[in-house]
Amino acid sequence: MRRIILVAAFLLSWNPNQSDAKTKINKPVDSIPPTAKKLIKCYPDFIVGFANNHLILKDGSKLLWDDGIKNKSVKNLLKKPDVKDMFNQTYTTGVLKSIPPKNFDPGRIRSEPFFMKMYGSTEKEVKQHLTEITWCPKLIGQKVTVTKVNGIDKKLIQISKELDEHPELKKYLTNIGGTFTWRNINGTNRHSMHSFGMTIDINAAYSDYWQWSCKCTNEDADVKYRNRIPRMIVDIFEKNGFIWGGKWYHFDTMHFEYRPELIN
Repeated sequence: MRRIILVAAFLLSWNPNQSDAKTKINKPVDSIPPTAKKLIKCYPDFIVGFANNHLILKDGSKLLWDDGIKNKSVKNLLKKPDVKDMFNQTYTTGVLKSIPPKNFDPGRIRSEPFFMKMYGSTEKEVKQHLTEITWCPKLIGQKVTVTKVNGIDKKLIQISKELDEHPELKKYLTNIGGTFTWRNINGTNRHSMHSFGMTIDINAAYSDYWQWSCKCTNEDADVKYRNRIPRMIVDIFEKNGFIWGGKWYHFDTMHFEYRPELIN
């Protein structure tokens, strides 16, 4: 009799879908890489999702996320990165606590197809999105050309407004070194980010650049770090989504580039 009762109790408690339920609970709910989520968050007008190792773009096209090539050399990370590789090194905001070690250049690894899709793949396409703004109207009043994509013109106007309240910074902000110029990085076949109108170089007279230091274009050269740009300028740019080239081993202290995915 007791055996019959135990069997009945087992039948009443048994759930034939229990194993399936456990499987569903343990199954990963979200397979989107965290860094891909950052891109989706930072560029909502451009990226709408992620699936099957590809970013899904608003126009219906796709960009490969991970090309599957492991242990890429520094040279290949710069020349042939996939989108995932752009997060190979971590950019840190705030004070630069130590000189960047050799080849530590967070933000210099750039997937050109990604930026060409977003800002334009030809000079003509990029120019369709350009506009002119007044840089630091109170202190400087210089006209510069930048892109409207991702609201970068508005962000630079905001940065300009904040900097305009600091006359002690004027010498660094006068004679803007450059914004939009369709060109390659000196000594390479890689597009400069200036080609897309989403960067700005401040006064070169108070800036430092690794190629000036070594008097070469050799990426493998040993360079001696130098910086004269005040932290306040860097903080204001970073607060608005721009990374600073002064945090690279291959330093470019005049250079600010809109890369909010590396900051958020």
